[in-house]
Amino acid sequence: MKIRLCLGFCLLSLFSGTVFSEQQFKEPSVRKQKTRELKAKDVLIEEIVVNATRRQQTLTELALSVSVLNRDALALTNADHPAEVLGQLAGVNLHRGSGAEHITAIRSPVLTGGAGAGSFLYLQDGVPLRAAGFGNTNGLLGTTSELAEQIEVIRGPSGPIYGANAVHGVINVVTPKPEIDADKHLEGDLALTADSQARYKAQTKWNGTTSAHGWFSGLSLTKENGYRDNAGIDEQKGLFRHVHLNGNTEIDSIVSVHNLNQETAGFIFGEEALKDRDLRKQNDVPFAYRDVKSLLLQTNISRFETREQGSETGFKLTPFARWHEMEFLQHFLPSQAVEKNGHWSVGLQSDFSLRTANWNLLTGLDLDYTQGELNEYQANPTIFSYTQGLHYDYEVNATSLSAFAQLDYQLSEKWKAITGLRLDHTQNEYHNRTDDGIVGRFLRPADRTDTFTTSSPKLALQYQQNANLMSYLSVARAHRPPQTSDLYRLQQNQTEDSAKAEKMDSLELGWKYHIDDAFSANVAIFAMKKDNYFFRDADGFNVNNGRTQHRGIELDLESRISESVTLATAITYARHSYDFDRTVARDYELIERGNDIDSAPRTMANTRLHWTPNEKVDLSLHWVMMGKYFTDAANLHSYAGHDVYHLRARYQFKPGLQLGLAIRNLSDELYAERADFAFGQERYFPAETRTISLSLMMQF
Repeated sequence: MKIRLCLGFCLLSLFSGTVFSEQQFKEPSVRKQKTRELKAKDVLIEEIVVNATRRQQTLTELALSVSVLNRDALALTNADHPAEVLGQLAGVNLHRGSGAEHITAIRSPVLTGGAGAGSFLYLQDGVPLRAAGFGNTNGLLGTTSELAEQIEVIRGPSGPIYGANAVHGVINVVTPKPEIDADKHLEGDLALTADSQARYKAQTKWNGTTSAHGWFSGLSLTKENGYRDNAGIDEQKGLFRHVHLNGNTEIDSIVSVHNLNQETAGFIFGEEALKDRDLRKQNDVPFAYRDVKSLLLQTNISRFETREQGSETGFKLTPFARWHEMEFLQHFLPSQAVEKNGHWSVGLQSDFSLRTANWNLLTGLDLDYTQGELNEYQANPTIFSYTQGLHYDYEVNATSLSAFAQLDYQLSEKWKAITGLRLDHTQNEYHNRTDDGIVGRFLRPADRTDTFTTSSPKLALQYQQNANLMSYLSVARAHRPPQTSDLYRLQQNQTEDSAKAEKMDSLELGWKYHIDDAFSANVAIFAMKKDNYFFRDADGFNVNNGRTQHRGIELDLESRISESVTLATAITYARHSYDFDRTVARDYELIERGNDIDSAPRTMANTRLHWTPNEKVDLSLHWVMMGKYFTDAANLHSYAGHDVYHLRARYQFKPGLQLGLAIRNLSDELYAERADFAFGQERYFPAETRTISLSLMMQF
């Protein structure tokens, strides 16, 4: 019923939409001025440019399922957590923990462990935030999303352009790129936010330009006491970007830093606690914490030239370096051990393109060298098979080399073929820094070297029926090597070669419909099958040969109902199921072929109604619908889902001065950000109750 209601709103908007002038949105000077004034009209439909293929293209010409949150959508939401804004997209579901933590779903169930760390590729300005085998389930930690220009999400295997980890999807955080202008100028803005949960945020952005140089700097500061006991956050993020233009050559350098000190709250147990306003705030692990530090450096060197007969050639080189360090208490395990992990990397992305009237070739090489380490120590007395003392202490030196090529060929005026292939080769040199063998439940492999070579092909056909409608059919395969933690942090009933390269095959049929600035609709139907799914079962042991199926339909719709009212909705219906059987000692977690994978709602919807009654005021009503989902593999326990409403308003006193009001969880619903069933009991991360925030935004 809820999905039908959302679809009804969309059909209403389709028949009542009005076409407006393209000039209003496509003339650069007009768009720049509107962005500076942060008016509601900035959130309306426009032809959005994305970087999904390492080259800028519009959404409507890509044979991919890509969604974009632009600067204006990010500013209007003013999210306290990436889950709040990314959940506005079809097929995307981030389960937020208490604090900055989260786990991700993109055309998938919410994945944890090595699958959660390795199945999604997290980028900032096109560079992976972490090395391929050294991921983290909290994949967006360290991104400067608060300062971003836009966030791009690719759903499903993306083909040859991206390699390891781009299995279920890609998230690319794009930072503001300064413009180069003959007229020197300096401008900036400051945003201050405080809310009823004792959360305080400050963000400032500055950019300047000369005839050959442009620069951007940004700083984001967050401090919160936490909705729950002993669950505060201190977080700082900084960004600096410099662009130098010399003829056809551009040098674009970016520095990004991040520091997080978090007190972590664990699960609450039982539905009674979820519905109790006092119990849901309690924290059974007040001593839990997570500390994270990271640094990312990159320089993009690009040159493009137009040759005879309109052909164009270009190359792009991106050397980069990154460093991560994390320490946290494993409050979710009986051991409550402390894990310390980190890695540093140097690498190079390179690509060359040749474009003619009938075809476009993109080819390149990517290199990455990483040194990483992991240490896990249990100070508490031995409990069950979790032994007191050192569990793991190892290091891994990893080298990866990738080659890719993609060819777009115009078969006729309306038909285009896209074909490509990526080869990834990874070598891990593992060194155990403690005794080999079994200690309690923990298996420490002896020193060894592992290599993985995988391929990711893609073939797509694209049909441009007319200027407004494009359809496509895509077949793709994605591979990823195992996470290093899946290979070397083993348990006693496993062999040392347990983890295998995961494989996903995908078939997708899509339509993209766009009427100037009045209406857009993106529809995708997909079917995917995954082999060698690696996860932890109810007995706490890793499974290396899981198989799953994923089928569904996604709709992203947006319409301007009138000049002052816009309606947008993202609707997902999907079935994520096990495709194998597995018996476990705990009978309540038996896996049977055809069962829904736990933490995989079949229905999700996200609808936003935006109204601009005059030049000074804009209002937004936001409805989030989460459908029912099972919380255990046997499908014996479930979470009923929820409906949550948010209200946002902005008032512009004068140009450059604006006040914002947000009321999140308008109806004060007692719902869960994440529901789970483990160790024989229901457990939840409770969502915040009604939260009122005020923001002051100033431009200089």
